Amino acid sequence: GVLVLSWQPPGRADDGVEPSDSLVPSILEAAHGHAIKVAFHIQPYEGHDDHTVHENIKYIVDNYGSHAAFYKYKTSTGRSLPLFYIYDSYLTPAKSWANLLTPSGSHSLRNTAYDAVFIALLVEERHKHNILLAGYDGMYTYFASNGFSFGSSHQNWKAIKTFCDSNNLMFIPSVGPSYIDTSIRPWNNHNTRNRVNGKYYETALQAALMVRPEIVSITSFNEWHEGTQIEKAVPKKTPTRLYLDYLPHEPSMYLELTRRWAEHFSKEKEQWLL
Repeated sequence: GVLVLSWQPPGRADDGVEPSDSLVPSILEAAHGHAIKVAFHIQPYEGHDDHTVHENIKYIVDNYGSHAAFYKYKTSTGRSLPLFYIYDSYLTPAKSWANLLTPSGSHSLRNTAYDAVFIALLVEERHKHNILLAGYDGMYTYFASNGFSFGSSHQNWKAIKTFCDSNNLMFIPSVGPSYIDTSIRPWNNHNTRNRVNGKYYETALQAALMVRPEIVSITSFNEWHEGTQIEKAVPKKTPTRLYLDYLPHEPSMYLELTRRWAEHFSKEKEQWLL
């Protein structure tokens, strides 16, 4: 139901990539046409800290917050607030984030027109406490490779969820259909995870549902260079890269799996809330 868009401020982009902000209006329109909402995944950039993120949030809300496709999360208190994922949040000290994310912070967004649900990246176990001190509303794990980090290891999700429940934080486990980034990181072969004809994806989804999260995030979409795509795929080879396909299955196999599990998740959630 929600597309999470990787975003950097206007004019900023990774090398050779069109600035993501220039794409937002057309993405919002396309999403609206398909009854999909759009949330923002704020990516790192030079000078990224609590002050620049403050400006980013204001910019996004002022420019896109009134669009019908702009995602708002309904909180337990009945408020509808934007939801932002902050990638590499651990690179900024917790006390700096607290200036932005706690009510008494020097440039706090809390209880202002720019208040939102802020989700930090959990990589190492110690980050749990930093995220709490920083004033974040929750944490997500991002990496699609089980075992790659503390946060992305399925076996740790139960303990992370317990910590979050105890501290009124949201836990958003991240899943993916596989992981293979050796075409861009030749040294990272040990974190390759094979698709196993969809079993890897389903195992990850099952592990996520076991901890009864409010939201499950899928780390995928156009990360073809990391082998996590779920779009339709057919065999393709370039002089430098082999793109994985889903043969002998249909090109749409992972979209079908995603739909099936999304429906399953919705039904399960109804049961949890009874």
